[in-house]
Amino acid sequence: MPLCCECLRCCGRRDPRPRTVWLGHPEKRDQRYPRNVINNQKYNFFTFLPGVLFNQFKYFFNLYFLLLDCSQFVPEMRLAALYTYWVPLGFVLAVTIIREAVEEIRCYMRDKEVNSQIYSKLTARGTVKVKSSNIQVGDLVIVEKNQRVPADMIFLRTSEKNGSCFLRTDQLDGETDWKLRLPVTCTQRLPTASDLLQIRSYIYAEEPNIDIHNFVGTFTREDSDPPVNESLSIENTLWASTVIASGTVVGVVLYTGRELRSVMNTSNPRSKIGLFDLEVNCLTKILFGALVVVSLVMVALQHFAGRWYLQIIRFLLLFSNIIPISLRVNLDMGKIVYSWVIRRDSKIPGTVVRSSTIPEQLGRISYLLTDKTGTLTQNEMVFKRLHLGTVAYGLDSMDEVQSHIFSIYTQPQDPPALKGPALATKVRKTMSSRVHEAVKAIALCHNVTPVYESNGVTDQAEAERHYEDSCRVYQASSPDEVALVQWTESVGLTLVGRDQSSMQLRTPGGQILNFTILQIFPFTYESKRMGIIVRDESTGEITFYMKGADVVMAGIVQYNDWLEEECGNMAREGLRVLVVAKKSLTEEQYQDFEARYVQAKLSVHDRSLKVATVIESLEMEMELLCLTGVEDQLQTDVRPTLETLRNAGIKVWMLTGDKLETATCTAKNAHLVTRTQDIHIFRLVTNRGEAHLELNAFRRKHDCALVISGDSLEVCLKYYEYEFMELACQCPAVVCCRCAPTQKAQIVRLLQERTGKLTCAVGDGGNDVSMIQEADCGVGVEGKEGKQASLAADFSVTQFKHLGRLLMVHGRNSYKRSAALSQFVIHRSLCISTMQAVFSSVFYFASVPLYQGFLIIGYSTIYTMFPVFSLVLDKDVKSEVAMLYPELYKDLLKGRPLSYKTFLIWVLISIYQGSIIMYGALLLFESEFVHIVAISFTSLILTELLMVALTIQTWHWLMIVAELLSLSCYIASLVFLHEFIDVYFIATLSFLWKVTAITLVSCLPLYVLKYLRRRFSPPSYSKLTS
Repeated sequence: MPLCCECLRCCGRRDPRPRTVWLGHPEKRDQRYPRNVINNQKYNFFTFLPGVLFNQFKYFFNLYFLLLDCSQFVPEMRLAALYTYWVPLGFVLAVTIIREAVEEIRCYMRDKEVNSQIYSKLTARGTVKVKSSNIQVGDLVIVEKNQRVPADMIFLRTSEKNGSCFLRTDQLDGETDWKLRLPVTCTQRLPTASDLLQIRSYIYAEEPNIDIHNFVGTFTREDSDPPVNESLSIENTLWASTVIASGTVVGVVLYTGRELRSVMNTSNPRSKIGLFDLEVNCLTKILFGALVVVSLVMVALQHFAGRWYLQIIRFLLLFSNIIPISLRVNLDMGKIVYSWVIRRDSKIPGTVVRSSTIPEQLGRISYLLTDKTGTLTQNEMVFKRLHLGTVAYGLDSMDEVQSHIFSIYTQPQDPPALKGPALATKVRKTMSSRVHEAVKAIALCHNVTPVYESNGVTDQAEAERHYEDSCRVYQASSPDEVALVQWTESVGLTLVGRDQSSMQLRTPGGQILNFTILQIFPFTYESKRMGIIVRDESTGEITFYMKGADVVMAGIVQYNDWLEEECGNMAREGLRVLVVAKKSLTEEQYQDFEARYVQAKLSVHDRSLKVATVIESLEMEMELLCLTGVEDQLQTDVRPTLETLRNAGIKVWMLTGDKLETATCTAKNAHLVTRTQDIHIFRLVTNRGEAHLELNAFRRKHDCALVISGDSLEVCLKYYEYEFMELACQCPAVVCCRCAPTQKAQIVRLLQERTGKLTCAVGDGGNDVSMIQEADCGVGVEGKEGKQASLAADFSVTQFKHLGRLLMVHGRNSYKRSAALSQFVIHRSLCISTMQAVFSSVFYFASVPLYQGFLIIGYSTIYTMFPVFSLVLDKDVKSEVAMLYPELYKDLLKGRPLSYKTFLIWVLISIYQGSIIMYGALLLFESEFVHIVAISFTSLILTELLMVALTIQTWHWLMIVAELLSLSCYIASLVFLHEFIDVYFIATLSFLWKVTAITLVSCLPLYVLKYLRRRFSPPSYSKLTS
């Protein structure tokens, strides 16, 4: 029985189970764990060839040619030499296999780079270097500051004095705030890190799952007396893809490879097939229908005589040119050219095309779904505004704030009696003291810790002793708080020290002010505010400072008439507003509060409610000090790019893991929501009834942007999926905040299903990978944190602003060029098929080929391939015009360049030209059949070259070279084609005038029609180019 279980365990993937992990002993495992490798490849060594061939032959198109070529092995069905059929198919498959192989090798190299990152591992032999891919469950791994965590770990030790560390998690959940993580108490107390290997301890952990916000486990040390048991939660974890922001940490590896939280939150990469390819596939099915009909008509006109079923197959082979085999090759090679052009564009440097199969998709995007943090914003906070009610200070007037602070700390205190001229200085003094109070409050009311690091000149201990400015860095869970403290430093009041119970500020004069921290009330999403009670050591004054969102603070501060208005004004500018207030407490008031607070914290029932009630007793009639405005700096040119996309008819949705207020601020700041538009903030709903009421309220709004949280979205999608998507799709812009990675992918999928339109997803973090892989077009922005998103994407850009040019210029050109190319290749094949049909019907419906052997291969390769393929260099407008008039992109969303209408026009042109050339050759030929071949084939080649010239809108020197090269190839090859063409006849004047006459009749009417159309019904772009 155990053996049987072992076999089952080896085969396939088992259901995940809870696990016991011994510290530093990976060999003591109770089950097999996956290797710690990142893998973004579609195939492996063994599945590559079968996989690529399957993906090729699932196209109706290629399967048809395979069956056709196989039929040539049957003698009764053979029409021509085998090479005339097998060479084109072999060439098509070779091009595809080489392209896929190059992409897979590139993908492998990128994954290898990530898997080869070096980390330090604690072993009995000391510290050894180990590759990320060789890390196992149970290993003790050391991660330095600013290094990526290689696997999901439990935090055991830190080098930080305060016994904790900060994590940057924006690559995992999209949140900008740093997260505080705590080590296991028992292991942090050990004298050195190597002692971790001396103790007998293990961790019992839950089975791997998708939830990045929760964890359940226990730590047990067996060799102590009594044994130590500690419960573990999310606070003790270090998930892979996060970055250590402070100190050096040691952790034990719990999960690896495909069991990592970050990997379980991403979907498997799928092979994306472009909408354009599907449309072309659809047209080839129509052509196949035409092929069958023509073959049946030919046999019917023979009255189904003799072995008619063999005749049908011979006719199917004879007219097989109706479906052009070169179409696939031309389009695939076109895609390679578009990818090369995108990579070479100097206006969007660093852009990489990782999936060269879908560049045409970029030309038809209807919905753009973008991440916020790191994609639209730089994740760098800048202090922009200090508002005191009567006066506001912007970036340009910060020197005034500085002089106020300077005057407070440098001027000796004036005597209280003031008369006459001294009154002006009193007003000045009160202004200075107001500014000083506000700055002091901002410098004290926060959760920031200054940390000193050695900088090569000064060591850490000395820097800490002398509060060395050049060695100081601020650490906090929120970048907003760091921005506020950095600002107070810039105006003269510097936070130089902090521990659990005290804080030190330095004045402009270099004096150190000491404050004791009596209580601290941290920020929570529910309370939307944070408070701190401090005692000034020099005066003994106790002050309660508080800062928070305007919605909650309005009811806490004393009555005033400016708060609401100014908050609104600052929010409209895209600033994150915080209201700062204070309240002075006497010693008795504080002692009374502390007694009630401690009592509330000891209660067993409704503890959080009782604690909140006690704090609220203090939060009354507070003195309003100031408003602060902080801006999350946008990436360069985000606003013009979003405006371009909007004008191009693309709806932009922002999906972020960040908070609602932050997301709304950024949406306004980036002009995702225009100034004239209302914003409807969807209330938090938890059940069906609430969702129904809120949807009804939203339905009554018009031209209104929607802001919704991930939790409410989940409820709406559970009960009212259709109604919600219908309303959301009508919105000019949608913002989803607190979105889980899998939720982002779900929204993309729903948009595709509900609207049938093409979606493009843009992101920079690991939390965006699912959405990028789900969208029709995935664009990764190479962020500061890592390349996970850009590695998984189809296209990778270095900045968000490059997206405008990628879509407006390259997407538009790729789609228009491919449409022209595909229709021209179909036209080329239909022309020769029409001539074959005319020829067969004139010669008593005989299934005899008009052109033999090399003529038929040469026709679609060396004689016409270069000019036809040169259409991939054509463009209707200059790239500057395409960027200036994004409305041109809007035209493409209707899919007009390749539609049933344009297809039908090309079919009619092909039938007209094929018939004219064949009937002309039959009318004008003299005595021999060879002359028909010579006249018709030469006219056909000339007609094709002239038709390419007619189709081209902007000439490129390579196009002229291609035309001349093809003509030269044809004339030169006539020497070798004497078995098909009479070379002496070609040299006569009779031949020349007949060919000229036929070619003119086939092409001239089309030139006239084109001229008349440009004159009386010009397309939109021609108005811009004239």
